[in-house]
Amino acid sequence: MCYISLEELQEHFGLRLTTNPEFFPEWQENLPILTDEEKRALDRVKSNYFNLFNGRYLLEEVVKMVVLSPLLDLAGFYQPPFAIKTESSIEITAEDKGVIVRGNIDVLVIQQQLWVFVIESKSTKFDVMEALPQALTYMLDNPRSDKATFGFLVNGREFVFVKLTQEDRPLYSRSYALSMERENELE
Repeated sequence: MCYISLEELQEHFGLRLTTNPEFFPEWQENLPILTDEEKRALDRVKSNYFNLFNGRYLLEEVVKMVVLSPLLDLAGFYQPPFAIKTESSIEITAEDKGVIVRGNIDVLVIQQQLWVFVIESKSTKFDVMEALPQALTYMLDNPRSDKATFGFLVNGREFVFVKLTQEDRPLYSRSYALSMERENELE
């Protein structure tokens, strides 16, 4: 597991947050209309989550099984042209600072050697934003730094989408936290 803060990513790797809404429209614009079957599948994910959560924390592995895996299936990431890798090792280095960060990506969705989606999951015990520095670290290691990298943070209860570009300097933006507990927010 990699332990690094947003402040350290900013200091050692030049990472910056942008709040410009034009930087990350993908999380809100041109979204597909869900079919009734997809809505029922999302309702089932919610139902399973609430049934298992019931006032106790869900461990990260349970979050992956009960929430993340069905969402990956609904998104079509288990079918061609996509491939899934789990626990992929990464290493980023800030040469001039002597900083090396290593870690393992929970789930990496790839399409023809292009990183499509970096996923970091946490237990329901943790705030979903605790996964942000870790996910950004992994996203910085994308071998295709000329392409935007997208991330997904999940703790079972909440979800956050992230976008990172590295053209001139590393810039990222994120969605607000979407919640299982808000009506129709997953649709």
